[in-house]
Amino acid sequence: MLLPDNFKASAKIKVSNHLFNKENLPGQFKFKEYCPQVFRNLREHFGIEDQDYRVSLAHSSPLKDEEGHSVGRLLTSCDRTLVVKEISSEEVEEMHNILSEYHQHIVTCHGSTLLPQFLAMYRVTVESEDTYLLVMRNVFSHRLHVHRKYDLKGSLVSREASFKEKVKELPTYKDVDFRNKMQKVYVGEEEKEKIMDKLNRDTEFLVHMRMMDYSLLLGIHDVERAEREEDDEEEEDEETGLPYEEEEEDENGLDSSQGIAGYMNSFKPMGAGEFDPYVDVYAIQSTVGAPQREVYFMGLIDVLTQYDTRKKAAHAAKAVKHGAGAEISTVHPEQYAKRFREFITKIFA
Repeated sequence: MLLPDNFKASAKIKVSNHLFNKENLPGQFKFKEYCPQVFRNLREHFGIEDQDYRVSLAHSSPLKDEEGHSVGRLLTSCDRTLVVKEISSEEVEEMHNILSEYHQHIVTCHGSTLLPQFLAMYRVTVESEDTYLLVMRNVFSHRLHVHRKYDLKGSLVSREASFKEKVKELPTYKDVDFRNKMQKVYVGEEEKEKIMDKLNRDTEFLVHMRMMDYSLLLGIHDVERAEREEDDEEEEDEETGLPYEEEEEDENGLDSSQGIAGYMNSFKPMGAGEFDPYVDVYAIQSTVGAPQREVYFMGLIDVLTQYDTRKKAAHAAKAVKHGAGAEISTVHPEQYAKRFREFITKIFA
């Protein structure tokens, strides 16, 4: 049972590291883990074993997410099951402010949520410089490639991807792009109802916490395209004489029986578009009869923005510029949640 003091606790270590791996590690650094008991309990509610978490997070160097649109650095664990986001000291404070009620929300909904799955929070200090890190479960799959992705806020004002963004290999499109491309999400009525139930419950929580400016991150895996890409890779391997199975092995040398996704390897191999719902918790299969076979990944992101004085000022400035009735993104939390839910309801076919 967690006590109020657990939500204020931390664990610290100081490392003097003059010899070990000195090419990559500083001579001295300090490491702080915030609220360790609380986050361990959250990981349990999200079905993540401690040993698997440690292996996924620290077995090999993380991968830099070049497509990340966040201000801070965004890293992905070597097995792609975790995302490590650099956050500000203000966001650390905001996490502390919401952590108790966030934990209660997760317990109440039995871990069934579209909210970010917050798994740990750390501070690393090197030469008196602090870096704050927030660890979350990856919304996207560790094995199914995302071919299109959208960041949706429910506003059409200044919500189109820039030209610079659109020429990237995997651009992050926005609300206007979603509408212009006439994109739709093809899921059955039962799945849609489950998604909207989660969304309604989660946005009610965010309104209660006075949060706004969050997005729905939508990733789309095109099953037919993935099959073609796999066939092309196999043909290339045959031409070069490299067995296809060898390329499938993890280049970081990760033991496939370990980590959050590791136990999957003891079961039968998965076919095209298949996923394990206990690992890819944000994944949804397209419905039978959809125009094309797809897998969708849907989760809420950037949920730590509170409607404070700065946001009120931004709202007033945008209202003057675009008119009071314009669908600007900086509105108060109740209005933001209502507009957000209405927009998300319309993304389904």
